[in-house]
Amino acid sequence: MPRISPLPEENTATEVKIAYHQHKAIYNGRITNMKATLGHSYNAFQTYMQWYPLYEDVKRILGTRLSPLFAWAISEAADCPLCSTFFRKIIIDAGESPENLALTVEEQQLLTFGAAIARHKGFVADEIFAPIRKKYSDKDIVVLTAFAGIMIATNIFNNVIHTEIDEYLELYKKDVIHQ
Repeated sequence: MPRISPLPEENTATEVKIAYHQHKAIYNGRITNMKATLGHSYNAFQTYMQWYPLYEDVKRILGTRLSPLFAWAISEAADCPLCSTFFRKIIIDAGESPENLALTVEEQQLLTFGAAIARHKGFVADEIFAPIRKKYSDKDIVVLTAFAGIMIATNIFNNVIHTEIDEYLELYKKDVIHQ
């Protein structure tokens, strides 16, 4: 049960309705339980929706396969059921199993980096950071680290509020068997 219920769109302020419309138009995104909960505050909604342009930067750096894996590793390490399930859906729909990923050493190092940021509150050991430093530019590391931060903020928001997993994600929950 959520601590704060999602706000029905008809009950949101006009500026939030406009922000919802713009978000749907730009990102072809649905107004999920998290977004409808953020709809209680225009500024909160706008702040968290900056996740989207940053994720586009991450996709340019990592590609379409590795970017959701990176976000999933962060969300798993942050123990966020909602965000983990969202990225499980993307991973499963792409034909992979989050529990049985075939990763190169470099891919595993990236996921370990993302998970370490979440798990250790940003205190990433030198041996985890070193391979990232070798592979990515300063700009790329800034983007990846900033994205990890906003991903963790999203995880925290959903964990504190107990945001319910959206119905369309139910089949992708960790405890649901996939055939």
